[in-house]
Amino acid sequence: MNRIISGIMAAALILGVGSAANGAANGDNTTARLERVLAATPLIDGHNDLPWELRSRSKGRLSSIDLAFDTSQIPPPAGEVALMTDIPRLKAGHVGGQFWSVWIPATTRGFEAVQVTMEQIDLVKRLVALYPADLEMAYTAADIRRIHHAHRVASLIGIEGGHQINNSLAVLRQMYDLGARYMTLTHALTTDWADSATDAPKYHGLTPFGVEVIHEMNRIGMLVDLSHVSADTMRMALQESAAPVIYSHSSARALVDHPRNVPDDVLRLVGAKGGVVMVNFASGYDSDEVRHWDADRAAENARNNTPPFDGLYIGQPDQAKAALDAWEASHPQPRATLAQVADHAEHIRMIAGIDHVGLGSDFDGISNTPIGLEAVDKFPALLRELMRRGWSDADIAKIAGENVLRVMSEAEKVAARLRTVRAASEAVIETVGSQH
Repeated sequence: MNRIISGIMAAALILGVGSAANGAANGDNTTARLERVLAATPLIDGHNDLPWELRSRSKGRLSSIDLAFDTSQIPPPAGEVALMTDIPRLKAGHVGGQFWSVWIPATTRGFEAVQVTMEQIDLVKRLVALYPADLEMAYTAADIRRIHHAHRVASLIGIEGGHQINNSLAVLRQMYDLGARYMTLTHALTTDWADSATDAPKYHGLTPFGVEVIHEMNRIGMLVDLSHVSADTMRMALQESAAPVIYSHSSARALVDHPRNVPDDVLRLVGAKGGVVMVNFASGYDSDEVRHWDADRAAENARNNTPPFDGLYIGQPDQAKAALDAWEASHPQPRATLAQVADHAEHIRMIAGIDHVGLGSDFDGISNTPIGLEAVDKFPALLRELMRRGWSDADIAKIAGENVLRVMSEAEKVAARLRTVRAASEAVIETVGSQH
């Protein structure tokens, strides 16, 4: 009799454990569940623009902004917003891995682009060295796991724009040696070898040199990042890459028809290729209402102040500003919501698969954040929302970091194989060609 009762109790216990691992429908405490998941899996954010904010606000003098304290209490410069990142809030957000973007303006080109990028890489390394108890540089998937287990934030470097290598594969290789582990093929403007999502198409994808860039990134182990590129560039890169690709900060185009987002046909290709799309928190990419408001405001600004002759208030900056202020007063700026960001995560999961979705906040690179996702301490709120929608603990581990770790590991394996069969590329854009 005791054995029967014991067997029933054991079965009930097993069922209870299974239920706890299978979503929030049973009413379990999502906070406790999330604590368990993030203790085992590092939460990895694909994109944070703090390095440029530090450069622009303090000219790179890190001693002028103490990230050991809550930076939201520091009054921002005129026209700016408070910083979204600091060490206390990284800890509160359970961030275990952070790709720091070494973005530079898309208009900065040539040798200057290389220098400014190197200065930004130096800034990231100085930042990490300044807080050794909390941050540590990472270069591999294994590094991220080790650093997470040591309760520090694994800090990685991502280049946000192919213009930053100045059309040089030698520079690309040196950027990798300096620590860059992904490169976004373009930023807001088309490069000499790849079309941007937000510029007029020039090549309808990649040029032959652009294909060579992809192949060399595969060989050295640098992740190909397709955020910011046109849909045609996405498709060509997915076809040419021997390793899985990432989108460090992009959302779903089926939900918000912004060219920065990923179309469904491409999401299917990403799934087939084994890549990951890291959902962006930029409001204009997550909310169609915000996207339209942004466009309407830009139109109103152009209407008032389009040089040289067509604006209503050309040469009258005070009147132009007053007119735009009046328009904004009568057209309040909408906000995206945490729920809408969760919608994008669910859509990417539905089309590409659960193994192909991640998190790419764009914090400190955006001025209008979704309600509920205002800074780096808010990541758990998004994951708890997904739990309430029925995502299992295993699902949450994948979007939090396991998917990105898998992609990094696979890219490392591809690079190890390619290096045994192919030497460093000696291609130059002048001889490979700029048209396909």
